Amino acid sequence: MREDGKPEPGGKPPGRLTKRAEFLRVARGRRSPTPRFTLQFRRRDEANREAVCGARLGLTVTRSVGGAVERNRVRRRLKEALRAAAPLEAESDHDYVLVARREALGSRFAALVDDVRHAFRAARRGKAERRGRASALSAAKDEDKRP
Repeated sequence: MREDGKPEPGGKPPGRLTKRAEFLRVARGRRSPTPRFTLQFRRRDEANREAVCGARLGLTVTRSVGGAVERNRVRRRLKEALRAAAPLEAESDHDYVLVARREALGSRFAALVDDVRHAFRAARRGKAERRGRASALSAAKDEDKRP
């Protein structure tokens, strides 16, 4: 605890994803779905690893969530849930994107924080859905092997 009675921060905050290309690259990675959002994550390329140290995070709240007021409210709730869930089980060589769902607006804040912790834990343990063409091809091969 610090002198002012507040708890020590759980390490430095994660970096931010700012460019559209970074968000698109992470979208081609793996996913950890929850009822209130989907956590997308992907390991950074070798070229980007030296340039950036630590995990980076981005938020996406689409128009399907609601109008501007609702989207901003969801964004603020997710940002605060990330702060409350710290320290996150984020790997330093990965990028993460939280894609919000409308359910994040009306849910209890404690449930949102639990979802954040659960999603990052699942991502770290490798219990996430694969994305991309390679996983679709392997699923098709598995279907062909049935008797």
